[in-house]
Amino acid sequence: MLETLQSLAAGFAVALAPDVLLYAFVGCLVGTLVGILPGVGPLGGISLLLPVTYGLDATSAIVLLAGIYYGAMYGGSTTAILMRIPGEAASVMTCVDGYAMTQKGRAGAALAIAAVGSFVAGTLSVVALMLLAPPLAEFALRFGPPENFALMVLGLFVLAYMSSGPMTRSLTMAALGLLLGMVGMDTMTGLFRFEYGLSELGDGIGIVPVAVGLFGISEILISASNSGGTVVRAPRLRELLPHWDEWRASAGPIGRGTVLGFFIGIIPGPGHVISSFVSYSVERRLSKHPERFGQGAIEGVAGPESANNSATSGAFVPMLALGLPSGAVPAIMLAAMMIHGIAPGPLLIQQQPQLFWGVIASMYVGNVVLLLLNLPFVGLFVNILRIPYSYLYPSILAFATIGVYAVNNSVVDVWIMGAAGLLGYVLRKLDFEIAPIILGLVLAPMLELNFRQSLAMSAGSYGIFFTRPITGVMLLAAIALLVLGLRSIFTRRARPGAQ
Repeated sequence: MLETLQSLAAGFAVALAPDVLLYAFVGCLVGTLVGILPGVGPLGGISLLLPVTYGLDATSAIVLLAGIYYGAMYGGSTTAILMRIPGEAASVMTCVDGYAMTQKGRAGAALAIAAVGSFVAGTLSVVALMLLAPPLAEFALRFGPPENFALMVLGLFVLAYMSSGPMTRSLTMAALGLLLGMVGMDTMTGLFRFEYGLSELGDGIGIVPVAVGLFGISEILISASNSGGTVVRAPRLRELLPHWDEWRASAGPIGRGTVLGFFIGIIPGPGHVISSFVSYSVERRLSKHPERFGQGAIEGVAGPESANNSATSGAFVPMLALGLPSGAVPAIMLAAMMIHGIAPGPLLIQQQPQLFWGVIASMYVGNVVLLLLNLPFVGLFVNILRIPYSYLYPSILAFATIGVYAVNNSVVDVWIMGAAGLLGYVLRKLDFEIAPIILGLVLAPMLELNFRQSLAMSAGSYGIFFTRPITGVMLLAAIALLVLGLRSIFTRRARPGAQ
């Protein structure tokens, strides 16, 4: 422990150098803006700015890119809370209760809790990254295609079981997302599926157009269908910060979200997205008043926002300790390290201690910078609500359309956003949860790839999913959850007077 603290002190000497500190600030600022803009996301922001790092030293380059990464996790909550438009996929669950709080005049409290929760989760997860990276990375190496497939299946059933409505409805929406995720090029054979002659669908249906359509456009349609539109009350000055009861109610979700997000972030895949869904489901299941979720529960903001920021640090565990990326963003950061002549892998800590501990220390600094950037601007962001309804919603529509189009310069994405908006409008009118569609769409490519790779490993034998201990346990747990969910449905129907 003493050696670790000494190494961390040396890392702070690197991170607090004026040039490195400047790049950390720039990365956090750009990341926040990237998160606010719908459609760009951390992957797009890092990809666009990667060439800028070519003239920098390795430490400054990784600090800049890392700042964009966790800055985007912060920024994505702003439009989710104020406009019900997720800045990126990890902010989908924040839309649900964050926007409901906005409608009640508690937008300032929601933004403040999101900023503080993200800061606490980011800081604690960096501590865990510093202390637990090597052993956790070794455990993650045990996960091959069968284990990854079983983990995703278990995740879908856990979330469906913990949902507020019938399990069958949640699974139906997740299945719809999985079907949408089948569109595009088959990663195993290279053949195109369900693209109907549109080359733009070769890479599949984008997550951003669907998320913006399901949440943002459907909200505009529902507001327009209501007489006079949805009334969003601008808060008074004293309402810009959370009440004591809201702080107290958020403490548990922030802690649980931090732990869940960190460990889920280590597993290969979009951990920052999955962790926010898991956290929301856990908080709703643990709550004494689950009926408040969806109506403006502060726990529904604190938990997911903490989880997606904690998962960001978890994603750095296999990247820094083993040189293995757990997702697209860490893969780009590994490429940046190799461009600068750094060989990622288990020997990175011994061979490049200045880089490793400098990046760790910069994460502490970056979380403080992000808190100082976000909290003072809560009042400024909330003033958006003072714009009259007749001007606000057309502006949101234009904002969303430009953001979605800018991702791939594709009109097809705009049409997908519109179709998803109509679908979201119909499903919300029928009281379906639309969030599981996003989760299914995110998981579909990886679920299919790991399933087919597993069968290739076993020469087509499905026994591989039950003969491997970790895989078998997770799949049996998923089956048990399905039985419990169906049993509760049939029990309710069998009661006298049940419909």
